[in-house]
Amino acid sequence: MGKYTFKGKAAVSVAAIAALTLTGCASVGGGGNDSNGGGGDSSASAQSGGVVNVAETNKFSGANPGYTKTNLDINGHVAQMTREGFITVDPEQKIHPNEGFGTYKKVSDDPLTVEYTLKDPKWSDGNAVDKADLMLWWSLLSGYANDASEDGKAGKDYFAIAGSTDILGSTDKPEFSEDGKTMTLKWAKPNADWEIGLDSNSLMPAHVVAKKAGMSEEQLLEVLENQKKGDPKNPQKQPELEKIGKAWNESFNFTSTPEDKDVLVSNGPFTIENVVENNSVTLKKNENYSGDKPGKLDEITLRTIGDSTAQIQALRNGEVDIMQPVSVNKDTVDQVAGIDGVNVQTGDQLAYDHVDLNFGADTFKDKDVREAFLKTIPRQQIVDQIVKPVKEDAQVLNSEMFVSSQGEPYQKAVEVNKAKELYGDVDIEGAKKLLGGKTPTVRILYNNANPQRVDSFQLIKESAEKAGFKVQDLGDPNWSEKLADGDYDASLFGWISPGVGTEALSQIFKTGGGGNYNEYSNPEVDKLVDEARSNLDESSRNDQIAQVDKHVFEDAYGLPLFQSAGFVASSDKISGVDQYQPNQTGVFWNVSEWSRK
Repeated sequence: MGKYTFKGKAAVSVAAIAALTLTGCASVGGGGNDSNGGGGDSSASAQSGGVVNVAETNKFSGANPGYTKTNLDINGHVAQMTREGFITVDPEQKIHPNEGFGTYKKVSDDPLTVEYTLKDPKWSDGNAVDKADLMLWWSLLSGYANDASEDGKAGKDYFAIAGSTDILGSTDKPEFSEDGKTMTLKWAKPNADWEIGLDSNSLMPAHVVAKKAGMSEEQLLEVLENQKKGDPKNPQKQPELEKIGKAWNESFNFTSTPEDKDVLVSNGPFTIENVVENNSVTLKKNENYSGDKPGKLDEITLRTIGDSTAQIQALRNGEVDIMQPVSVNKDTVDQVAGIDGVNVQTGDQLAYDHVDLNFGADTFKDKDVREAFLKTIPRQQIVDQIVKPVKEDAQVLNSEMFVSSQGEPYQKAVEVNKAKELYGDVDIEGAKKLLGGKTPTVRILYNNANPQRVDSFQLIKESAEKAGFKVQDLGDPNWSEKLADGDYDASLFGWISPGVGTEALSQIFKTGGGGNYNEYSNPEVDKLVDEARSNLDESSRNDQIAQVDKHVFEDAYGLPLFQSAGFVASSDKISGVDQYQPNQTGVFWNVSEWSRK
């Protein structure tokens, strides 16, 4: 299904550790049941070398999933293999330091102060990950120089990141040790997500960005060190910084093997070798890898196979070794169960499908029209026909902030947001009354290469037309590329979460957020988001998030549909694929441990 990542698969999965990805947040346990005897022995008969092929739903579109327009699940999966940072996240959604890359420690609570020290990481071309890389990383994720006005008519945001700058946004310019290996950040106010502030998916090689910006790495560092603090009330032009931002945004976007191999540079266990447009991306072992998690395999190829039935056939024929379809139906489960030598893991994805209404479109500027349309969405019918055949206890999702598997925070949010009372049942007559005889046209953008999305669209269309809406089909396999353009009235897609942090609040629901594609804006929500993200008390923070949820439903923002069912099938010839990871990294979370038996 296309998924975005919270940052973040719409469910494009965007792929930043703090952000949601388009694909389709939670801190649930990752232990899905293994319906075929477990993932096998992950080490006893493992060998070094060999090739593994993985089926992917979406098409590769770039090596920088931290960029708004390439925040896609498959791009994030590639980043998981080619990028490393200071932390990793396990299937239980617990954070672990990645000491092969470097270490970090909080040295003060007031003010919040953290030291980050590089060990000796290197890029695959032999260049060290150094001060320039850290400074570039901080600059884009802090938005230090951003001075764009709220209406976007003055000033500039220099880096088009898929998430927000809320985690590092209150930090001062970094201080560095004499050797440049230790960076110290100081926050002006507390931040609950400080530990995940440096998102590895956004880490791009400074020496390559510099070259693309027409300068040396030393010149890039000088520009970043001398950048001026942004002030939307008094925007200033910083042309050299603008060049750097443009290079970061655009240089790593490619759909076939680029002529310039600089953009393939990696600091992870694998590096991109070859890209066949709309077909595959092949990675090879990074021979210059310097961390603690070297890859065992020689090569991994991600093959784009949009249809789950075709993925199953490829698995049966041995053309792929692993499949993790973003949408699963009963037929998928039954067919895979009939294939010998395949292990299956299932669980609840930290992903959900939803319908968003475009506040920037004329159709939905009227709240009555928004409410009327939402009253027609047959959520229970969608769950019954699409999800229950796979997960018998599946229920309609009634929160935009939490998924069902998160337990108590989800239940509390549902009590507060009144979603069941507002939109628990389809209400055609109520919708007609709100429309008052009007027959608005609603253009719905979605991935029509995804059978599950097609089915959801058809059910929504049939129901809405009973109330007088005219529904126009904007289904497009390249839907994710059009999401940010805003030329639609409603969108049907999914988000998949990194499983840690509260980035989704700013990314999706805050005015101007990197994933706020539907131009939603509520000053009270903005205030609550800022307060929640600075709140170090989890219980109190969840109460604030529930209030955000309440506002979103009252504003007729859109509707969540269901939490996605997770499914991974892998050949028993592959070791290491033995624990279900529900977050956006999915099966790739421990890719360095994969091997052929």
